[in-house]
Amino acid sequence: MRAAYYDRVGPAREVLTLGELPTPVPGPGEVRVKLAWSGVNPSDVKARGGMRSKVLAFPRIVPHSDGAGVIDAVGAGVPAARIGERVWVWNAAWGRPFGTAAEYVALPQAQAVPLPPDTELAAGACLGIPALTAYHAVTMDGGVAGQAVLIAGGAGAVGHYAIQFARLRGAKSIVATVSSDEKGALARAAGADMVVNYRTGDVSAACQDATGGAGIDRVIEVDLAANAAVDLAVVRPEGRIVAYGSGAPEMAIPFLPAIVKNVRFSFFIVYNLTPADRARAVSDLTQVLERKLLAHNIAVRLPLDRVAEAHELVEQGRVIGNVVVEIA
Repeated sequence: MRAAYYDRVGPAREVLTLGELPTPVPGPGEVRVKLAWSGVNPSDVKARGGMRSKVLAFPRIVPHSDGAGVIDAVGAGVPAARIGERVWVWNAAWGRPFGTAAEYVALPQAQAVPLPPDTELAAGACLGIPALTAYHAVTMDGGVAGQAVLIAGGAGAVGHYAIQFARLRGAKSIVATVSSDEKGALARAAGADMVVNYRTGDVSAACQDATGGAGIDRVIEVDLAANAAVDLAVVRPEGRIVAYGSGAPEMAIPFLPAIVKNVRFSFFIVYNLTPADRARAVSDLTQVLERKLLAHNIAVRLPLDRVAEAHELVEQGRVIGNVVVEIA
């Protein structure tokens, strides 16, 4: 099969190779998916670039955890009726050497989720990390029903979904931060009540206006290292800051502003959701897709032979939305 892979970390154009690898055979309890699209996420480019570790966990890695396609073979114990299913996959490259930047992937059948017929396969390649991260950030620890929510990076791959899930889950008001007018329009279209450009506007003042001075109930944060001080300024007493990302691996938390407000911090990574949390997220996401309630923002579609360019676009943050690679 044709695949992209790397055997050392470094710049995308230097370490990513396109070549032929053995086509996988599904083992017991596994399915094989003939992939149509592969999603490229920040975690994928960080792993390839060596930001997690300079030492590879496996001698050769096919990157990307997200993807979508059609099941074309099943292993022992898997119903043959699954052959032909349109599916999206999650955690394909998490703790495994074979991700979705290839014509085929074999993985446990639970990691291949049926995709509703009206959802295009390219959108399916955006669900495993961006959509599930957004869903969990909105619904964990009691959810956002009746709450004022601040979503940092409201035009980003996760933020765009988070605005929609917050609206669907009954948030009272949604404030989104962006860095341009174009991104602001996207966040508003997704359902944000107020949008503020964090480069030119006053985020704290906007949140005070949006809540009548009461403060934000929940902050959903893409970069805690950059925004901790603002988050603590806008969150109400007893409020919660949910962080799924940070631009730095270590940071100092302003302790006094946090303790005087009794602020709750919640951290998670979507790869490590509990089985119960993932099952609930997958079930709810399927229902939302079936009801056609979720808009997808695919910013760039590139062929597999331009996978290095796809990595660079994600790495540099030059696109507004998801980047997917076609495996035709």
